[in-house]
Amino acid sequence: MAIYSPQQSARARVQYWVPSIAAGAVSWITFLVLGETPLIRASGLALIVVGMALALRHMGAVLSVVGALALAFCPAFWAQTGGAEMLQPLEVIAALAASLVGGVLVVTLSKQRFAALAVGVIVFGGLFLIAVGTPRSLRMTTLLSAWMLYLLIDGLFAANPRPDSPPTGQLGHQHTYGTLLLLAFGVLNDPLFVMFAPALLLALFLSGKRMPLPYWLVLLAAVMWGARGLILLYVDADWWLFSVDMAKSQGLTVPFLLAEGWREPSRWLDMITLVNNQFTPIGLLLGLIGLSRLSRWYPPVGVVLMLAFATFGLFGLLYFGADASVLLLPLLMLLIVWMTYAVYAFSHWIRRAVKDRPAASVLKWLAPAAFLLLPLTLLLRNVTAF
Repeated sequence: MAIYSPQQSARARVQYWVPSIAAGAVSWITFLVLGETPLIRASGLALIVVGMALALRHMGAVLSVVGALALAFCPAFWAQTGGAEMLQPLEVIAALAASLVGGVLVVTLSKQRFAALAVGVIVFGGLFLIAVGTPRSLRMTTLLSAWMLYLLIDGLFAANPRPDSPPTGQLGHQHTYGTLLLLAFGVLNDPLFVMFAPALLLALFLSGKRMPLPYWLVLLAAVMWGARGLILLYVDADWWLFSVDMAKSQGLTVPFLLAEGWREPSRWLDMITLVNNQFTPIGLLLGLIGLSRLSRWYPPVGVVLMLAFATFGLFGLLYFGADASVLLLPLLMLLIVWMTYAVYAFSHWIRRAVKDRPAASVLKWLAPAAFLLLPLTLLLRNVTAF
């Protein structure tokens, strides 16, 4: 398992980041050329892929790239490519310049790199939400979700290794204050992001990290703001108690929650169909295998990711909007983590099963090579659909 640490040498840090940047570069070129996506939008989507690859980095360089490309080319994510550019290049450049200046000033005055990064994120995020971006930006939500998953997974692997292994590290500021920052910006952009709050709380609890009172006050405020927005946006008195059977029989698609959705068997089948349409039945099977193995070998990681999946899954069961697949992109990201870990487990099993060392060194690439067929198949399906 590859663990990132700020104390690593410069060469080790570069080696850690290069696969994720490579995945972002491949997806960026694909979005521009095959997806005919405007430059700024393609760059934003590529940053999401970079975050997804970092979340998968513990499973190895190759698998992190392949898993991230599976997200990039799945239909729900690919639907965000193309179209016209809604953002103005000068506004985006100005926001980035302001965040860079703020970060440089903090480094110059205090020498605190994390504080500089936080200031940069706050400045850029604030300007984006106020002046540059659009309300409830789906791409902003997806970007924050990918990096939230990265910080959660990275922190859990460091502070909660395998039961038979000693701890490899502790939660750093990026895992505690970084996730809080992402949660705050996430709920300000779209209250649906509050679905990450239970997983964040559980991760902090399992890691045994004691945080000061102001941290909990800010976290509570973010959760309350997100819950309030969730009710205002997705709960309507006329639809909340509407019959699910009637809604299904009439083929209704309304952007609201129906209280009975989680009790209707057809809704569970709809969720399975949604996942199946994104990653094929093989992807669904890999996800189940990966979840079982991850929960076996890294229980804290498996439990936290299951809780995050459950919260977004519950929303999916209750939500009757036509845009469910794109709103549930965080759920699809979680499934990709499980799929990738399943392939990682298969690769290790092959190496242990084959006694001949030269043959094992070759066969260990069998599982990743087969996994590569998934993003290639998804990309081919997207390209031929137009």
